[in-house]
Amino acid sequence: MEPAIRSRLVRRGLHLAVFTVLYNLMEGIIAIASGVVAASVALVGFGVDSFVETASAVVVGWRFSYEMKQLPDAKTERAEKMAARIAGVLLLALSLYLLVDSGRRLLGWGREPESSGIGIALTSISVLVMPFLGRAKLRIARQIGSKALRADAYESIACAWLSGTTLAGLVLNAAFGWWWADPLAALCLIPLIVREGLEGLSGEEEEEDPGKGQ
Repeated sequence: MEPAIRSRLVRRGLHLAVFTVLYNLMEGIIAIASGVVAASVALVGFGVDSFVETASAVVVGWRFSYEMKQLPDAKTERAEKMAARIAGVLLLALSLYLLVDSGRRLLGWGREPESSGIGIALTSISVLVMPFLGRAKLRIARQIGSKALRADAYESIACAWLSGTTLAGLVLNAAFGWWWADPLAALCLIPLIVREGLEGLSGEEEEEDPGKGQ
């Protein structure tokens, strides 16, 4: 790949990382605040995921800053591997939180979740924004061969799925009083999060990108 083309792609990746940080800070604050008020584990988990994705985007932006400063390839590669591992750890931490808190709620330990209009509005917006953001990151990750950006892209894809499952749980709870739909929705995403977290830690990449065509 020509240096000028790669530089342009790296710059786009950095811009996506900055947008991710700004959007998810706002999203996380609103989600956690409204989730605490409504006692919604899915909504709080959604907010925690927003901060996990923020942290992931920060480390990816840090990795791209190395390349944009034209530091030696060895340093850039070390930053790439470290960023991928950090993103993987963050994904696994999120899955553990969702497992523990959802299990606690399903066992009846804690207040039953209430309906949240703010949560429904917020997750509805994220269902539209996150797939677009995840696809954009995956496209650039494939072009420049960045495992760190690929892991971060799956943070966004996981957020998109979590938005959908959280939205479903909130709507079912609001419409029918099915409180168990909320923690159950949070549990549905754990297999995807764990798989991508382990891939980020190992640095391995599938030949056929599962995000392709989404």
